[in-house]
Amino acid sequence: MPAAADLAADYQYLFHHLPDSYLLLAPDGTVRDNSDLHQQASLQPRATVVGRNIFAAYPSAPESQRTLNESQDRVRHTLQPDTMPLLRYDLDLPAAQGGGTQELYWEVTHYPILGPDGTLLHILQRATDVTAATRAAAQAADTQRALDETRTRTQFILESLPLQVWTTTPAGQADFFNSRWTDFTGRTLADTLGNGWAQDLHPDDLPRTYALWQQALATGEPFQGEYRVRRHDGQYRWFQAMAVPRRGPSGDVQMWVGANADIHQQKLMVAELLEANETQATLADQAYTTAEQVQQQRETLFQVFMDAPLAVAVVRGSDYRYEFVNRRFLMAMGQVNVVGRTVAEAFPGLVAQGYLTPLAEVYRTGQPFSAREVLLQLPATAAQPARDIYIDYTYQPFFEDGRVAGATSFSYNVTELVTARRTLENLGLSAAKAS
Repeated sequence: MPAAADLAADYQYLFHHLPDSYLLLAPDGTVRDNSDLHQQASLQPRATVVGRNIFAAYPSAPESQRTLNESQDRVRHTLQPDTMPLLRYDLDLPAAQGGGTQELYWEVTHYPILGPDGTLLHILQRATDVTAATRAAAQAADTQRALDETRTRTQFILESLPLQVWTTTPAGQADFFNSRWTDFTGRTLADTLGNGWAQDLHPDDLPRTYALWQQALATGEPFQGEYRVRRHDGQYRWFQAMAVPRRGPSGDVQMWVGANADIHQQKLMVAELLEANETQATLADQAYTTAEQVQQQRETLFQVFMDAPLAVAVVRGSDYRYEFVNRRFLMAMGQVNVVGRTVAEAFPGLVAQGYLTPLAEVYRTGQPFSAREVLLQLPATAAQPARDIYIDYTYQPFFEDGRVAGATSFSYNVTELVTARRTLENLGLSAAKAS
């Protein structure tokens, strides 16, 4: 066994035990020696590579070998160190480790070792395996891209919903409104945050709304109220608002999420029905029923997306494949699970009724499409019989890379309102004939 003094003077022993991964090459690329850490990282015993050309000793993809050789050539020509950008250089796994190829990433620097006369004697390669760090960085980048996409998608849905969406702090201070609110009121977002929104409520509705809101904050129960909001032109319109608390793991309220739905036309319709003929018991009953149904529809107004008080569906691609539907949509269509299926596969009757024609035009033009009081014939399902309903609906395109990638549909069942209006029209005709 060599004495410690002999080992201290043994430069080969010293080289083998360097605390990093080093490969010593002749100027022509022949392997002369490597450190123990290089031997471990390169997956090849030292005895099988010494005396062979580096690319024969460590075969890899031609592009990887060409990139590595270019760095060595720069050292040969400039006699200066050359640090490479991140290099992918895969290596063959030994049969004992299962064989095959292992994907590896390296940080490589080549150093010239010069003789007294300045000629190149050796090329010293320092190759650090950074595969784990590279994969971790790639995974982090993928995660960030997915997070950015989720945020973009959520923002798009918030701005596309035909609702005034808002959030507050646990104490009830407003900290977000979507553009539906600010476009309606004409105020800036900064002027609306905090308690600024209250300046646009009708003075007669503000005390009652404030009391209901404070009660919800105190109890943590969902908030619901109806009030008039001043439009940018000074006109007031009726809205129904609902908000629910978002709770943390310990049950404490972390934020409130709310939305306002425009119920102005429903309010006017109910009022007109009630005033048309108070002596008509049937009409009064129908008006009361209509008002009750409107109230019930608003009671399930919101859990912003899934519990929105209108049917929401998102289709993507030229085949109109469903990517998202909310509970109201499933209920309207008979609880059919459609996500992942095309419109034609899920509801062939919609194709026959012409609902894809305006959708195709939205894809072609990039412009939204709306229609009111359109007849929709629904087939029988396991959950409900065949029936006819009337809907108001909108197709809103969304874009990716400047092109229409899909569309969001917002539809609202207005069957009761159509029925009520026709009843009112018939009452008017009856009154005219009587006179």
